[in-house]
Amino acid sequence: MKMGELGRTVNLGVIGVGGRGWGQVEVLAQMKDVCIKVICDKHQDRVDNLIEYLHKENLVDYPIDGTLVDEEVLCRDDIEAVVIMSDWETHIDLAIRAMRHGKYVAMEVGGAASVNECWEMVRTAQQTGLDVMLLENCCYNNEEMALLNMVRAGVFGEIVHCKGGYQHDLRDEIGWGDENRHYRLHNFLNRNGELYPTHEMGPIAKYLDLNYGNRMVSLVSMASKAVGMNDYLRRERPDCAHANATFREGDIVTTMIKCANGETIVLTHDCTLPRPYSRGGHIQGTRGLWQEDNRRIYIEGEASEVIDGWLHVGVDDKEWMDKYKSDLWKEYEEFGLRGGHGGMDYLVFRGFIEALQQKTHFPIDVYDTAAWMAITALSEDSIANGSMPVAFPDFTDGKWMLRKDEAVGPYKLGK
Repeated sequence: MKMGELGRTVNLGVIGVGGRGWGQVEVLAQMKDVCIKVICDKHQDRVDNLIEYLHKENLVDYPIDGTLVDEEVLCRDDIEAVVIMSDWETHIDLAIRAMRHGKYVAMEVGGAASVNECWEMVRTAQQTGLDVMLLENCCYNNEEMALLNMVRAGVFGEIVHCKGGYQHDLRDEIGWGDENRHYRLHNFLNRNGELYPTHEMGPIAKYLDLNYGNRMVSLVSMASKAVGMNDYLRRERPDCAHANATFREGDIVTTMIKCANGETIVLTHDCTLPRPYSRGGHIQGTRGLWQEDNRRIYIEGEASEVIDGWLHVGVDDKEWMDKYKSDLWKEYEEFGLRGGHGGMDYLVFRGFIEALQQKTHFPIDVYDTAAWMAITALSEDSIANGSMPVAFPDFTDGKWMLRKDEAVGPYKLGK
């Protein structure tokens, strides 16, 4: 289906319309083959304000119900799928309950609270014949899709090592979480681990064919001391209740992962110290490497310039990004970018919607979702046990060895 062509109407229910949820509902509302039947949040003002806004801005021309009770969404007969954008710790529970009510699930990103809930999500999908798609928008970013093409084309040779991070100064969002009703505050106060792994892990998983001929087999995590939030709050909100609270989440959490085919991965979680935003991407193989910071690429035998001290090593990656731009992004740029985060929010939703319309496999399925989210719970276990190695569960029950990506169409991410 060409971009902009409409398929059959998909009726959705939405749970969770805080800051992220609000913006994502705007993206969905602009899709003429999507009908949002009901919106749910635990705060009445969020529900009322969003429904009023959608009609005031003429984003929808149909009635939308509102509720504070998630079960009222899950049990509806007039929706086929639920979009979950609530607090991190409720994501998987809601996904499980939605499938038991016969609904497909699209779920915003975040880490799992336990490995057990990941297993329950996988088993529920298997038992119901339904599926869960993690809305990992970074898999659909222009650069990440071009890099996936480069990896597939062998530009970097055989991949040996990848790095990525969620490196984002969120001190204001965390520190004002009691007033802005943001769940990050209580997570940073009470947990210590790789809390937000999937922005970096999603693209890396596709580069390395994880769950499709490869898998993660073990993990080690280490956390630094936690002083960033207290330093910030004592300066910015000295009288608030948690200015002198003990934040358990280390300022820098480093996670190392070993894969069955021998590759290594390093993830960095860095949200409570001053810094510019970066996902810290890095791909390194037998023929060269790419790194996100300073946008450098080095392909053996290709580089011959001195740039920022990289003698015969570093060249700007623009030429390579243009050369390997995905067909999806070429079509998207002609169609016109829309939605948040440079347009990738729209693409990840279209991957979900069009799979529903065509009854095809999700490009990010329940096994991907479980594996990427489990990193959070496993990292917490490793840190709590003195940074001991932790075995990574195989959510495919051995099927990863021969498993093929069954997704089809332009939103497919696997081979």
